[in-house]
Amino acid sequence: MLWLSSPDQSAAALPAVWLVATDHRPATLAERSALRRGLARTILAAQFNLEPDDVRIEHEPGGRPVIAAPLGSGLHVSLATRAGLVALALTHGPVGVDVEQIDIATQPPLAALHPSEQAMLQALPAPARPLAFAQLWSAKEAYVKALGTGFRRPPESFEVRLAGLDGFAVEDPDRPGAPARGISRIIKNGGHETMAAAFIQLA
Repeated sequence: MLWLSSPDQSAAALPAVWLVATDHRPATLAERSALRRGLARTILAAQFNLEPDDVRIEHEPGGRPVIAAPLGSGLHVSLATRAGLVALALTHGPVGVDVEQIDIATQPPLAALHPSEQAMLQALPAPARPLAFAQLWSAKEAYVKALGTGFRRPPESFEVRLAGLDGFAVEDPDRPGAPARGISRIIKNGGHETMAAAFIQLA
């Protein structure tokens, strides 16, 4: 698993995640989308040894991004943006990536969580809850991106279990068998906001 921080870096092996801090602070969904897609084209162009104009990203009806050009790569991509940080995951299978800002001033929305996740958060000391919630939520969003459903799949309908600061497992009653496992990371966005990132690839 490779973690890269520059859009000009290419990955010698996959899976890989680029976490790129920018000076931009998009104020609207349209601005976030433009930042995410523009930087994604730069990253993929470097990976494929192309010009950015030769890369095109489209979306499936459910919203999942796909590499429309160059054709035939066979690769899967996932994108995320938060507070000017852009994440891109590139793999050989269905993938999800997400980044969340750790907000110490806001109470976590417990009703949006699985009952076991609610209990886990409530058992923590209050100062530890914002970090744990950001880890949970980034993992949940990465998972539904990998499914291709987004949050048309209710977030409380499956359980994320954290494993320290660098891992998580997803128990999903709709996908029986071994839990899906993902990777977490805590980072500083350009030395400013603390962010939680999550990556998961589904078999």
